[in-house]
Amino acid sequence: MSARRPSWRTWLIGRPLTTADAEHETIGKAVGLAVFSSDNLSSTAYATEEILLILAAAGATAFAWAQPISIAIAALIVIVAVSYHQTIRAYPNAGGAYIVARENLGELPAQFAGAALLTDYVLTVAVSVSAGVAQIASAAPVVFPYRVPLAVVVVLAIMIVNLRGTRESGVVFAVPTYLFLVTIGIAVLVGLARYATGTLGTVVDPPPIAHEGPLHALTLFLLLHAFSSGTTALTGMEAIANGVTAFREPRARNAGVTLVWMVVLVGGLFVGLTFLAVHAGTIPGETETVISQLARTVFDGRGLAYLAAVGSTTLILFLAANTAFNGFPRLGALQAADGFLPRQLTYRGSRLVYSRGIIVLAVAASLLIVAFQARVTALIPLYCIGVFLSFTLSQAGMTRRWWKIGHLARGQEVVERASVLRAERGWVLKMLLNGLGAACTALVVVVFAVTKFASGAWIVVLLMPLLVLWFFAIHRHYRDLSARLSLDDYGAPPRVHRQRILVPVSSIHRGTLAALRYARSLSDDVTAVHVSHDPEGVARLRQEWERWGDGVRLVVLESPYRLLLEPLLDYVEQVAVLRQRDEVLTIVVPQFVPYRSWHNLLHAQTAVFLRMALLFRPGIVITSVPYQIRQSATEEGSV
Repeated sequence: MSARRPSWRTWLIGRPLTTADAEHETIGKAVGLAVFSSDNLSSTAYATEEILLILAAAGATAFAWAQPISIAIAALIVIVAVSYHQTIRAYPNAGGAYIVARENLGELPAQFAGAALLTDYVLTVAVSVSAGVAQIASAAPVVFPYRVPLAVVVVLAIMIVNLRGTRESGVVFAVPTYLFLVTIGIAVLVGLARYATGTLGTVVDPPPIAHEGPLHALTLFLLLHAFSSGTTALTGMEAIANGVTAFREPRARNAGVTLVWMVVLVGGLFVGLTFLAVHAGTIPGETETVISQLARTVFDGRGLAYLAAVGSTTLILFLAANTAFNGFPRLGALQAADGFLPRQLTYRGSRLVYSRGIIVLAVAASLLIVAFQARVTALIPLYCIGVFLSFTLSQAGMTRRWWKIGHLARGQEVVERASVLRAERGWVLKMLLNGLGAACTALVVVVFAVTKFASGAWIVVLLMPLLVLWFFAIHRHYRDLSARLSLDDYGAPPRVHRQRILVPVSSIHRGTLAALRYARSLSDDVTAVHVSHDPEGVARLRQEWERWGDGVRLVVLESPYRLLLEPLLDYVEQVAVLRQRDEVLTIVVPQFVPYRSWHNLLHAQTAVFLRMALLFRPGIVITSVPYQIRQSATEEGSV
């Protein structure tokens, strides 16, 4: 027996993995940093630019405020990180905002957290890939007109890599992540050294400033607007807490250590880049990014060091989407398991990843890129509301959890769905820390919604309640379906004593005879039904039926208007009305199956449409009898 040739799916995403291989697909801290922190790390490439872009409305002198704003954002990063570190310890089986809100705040806040995170993940892919394309366009302006198709191709490429599995995608993406850390880290250190020695200089030939129109006064509103834009540096911080189960044992400890590494790296790079961008005189513009300007200033031109910095930044921006490709499917599976998203999202693919969630994310992000023409500035206003709403709900949930722990007696345990509550010392301090974090991130949500509302944030403000309504509609469907399918108080099922069989016949061929033989095996009450709009054809059909019909009665339905399904469905309705209570009406549909799938396009597929039409008729069973067309010896030899 010849070995089966690998299919195109095996070639593209790898051989199938057994369920027993799942424990070998987990990752360590080094790979985990690449898998789950690329989004957060990459945000340092455009967070500074977003701050400067808003401050540009007050003129270049307002850029000095970027440094204190970056320090305030870094403090916020630490506050949120402390909260998520506690969350990882409390929920070692994955404790993102969705689980924390569900356990401590209730179902409605949990679904808002889910909607916020799912929206965030889609925007993460769109923003990071668009920002990566912008880096390419900065180094090679000829690419600028083709940024949208290029961005979509990158999304599809990342999707394919992730379909190959978490461990394999992590290994692929680890090298670019660490390359970014090394090259940008060197750029920051060299830039700080040159600033300390007075040799840094300023940007040569900066691009035109992005702000158009008259300058505005430097108001508190403008500073808050710049702060809200710069908080994009916090995007992706929840990814490690959402993906604890991907880490090797001890999972909680490994995930917690990885979170600390990520926060130190992000905070240091962000503050350092902002400091250098201000003192090097970078200008936020459409044609060249701040990172590109800073790199050519620090490294005195567009040499190898410049290309390494810009190239690694481009790669990390592309790979930031990988964080979402790990988080979105896992969160979708959690919500689907709770009955708030389609159950199909809970299924693992052949490579032990939630492949359907990966594909949904890629399609949604690609549509967003096309709709907004891969413009980062246009996408950013949609971005951070979901991020900080999930932060707020997560920290509010942890605050509530510490309050519940504080009211337990010594030695008492309360088992919840995702964790066990035990009395702990220091719960008051932890509750205050999480409460402070919730208040800070809630303030950012309000500031962002107000300052960015007219720029596009209204879309997310409107979208998230609509998503939550959709989630609950799905949940009601599953709950109603479960009640209707329940065997409680069902009693004894009615017995079937007789079957009446109808076999739709378009013409007489081997497939028809196969269906007829099957129908005769079910019952002696078999009727073949033919819809006619050609009298001469009916005469020939009757002659053939006399030979091949094996005594089964044939009913011919006239169709003067050349309709096919409608006369047949009317006849089925007439027979169904006369059906007895203990009688089942079964429609046996013959269907031939070509040996090449594309051959189906050459046929009317009447059997498929007939089954679709009859599927919704109550009290009727539809059975399809496929007849496979064999490949001839001549055709086999020519392949």
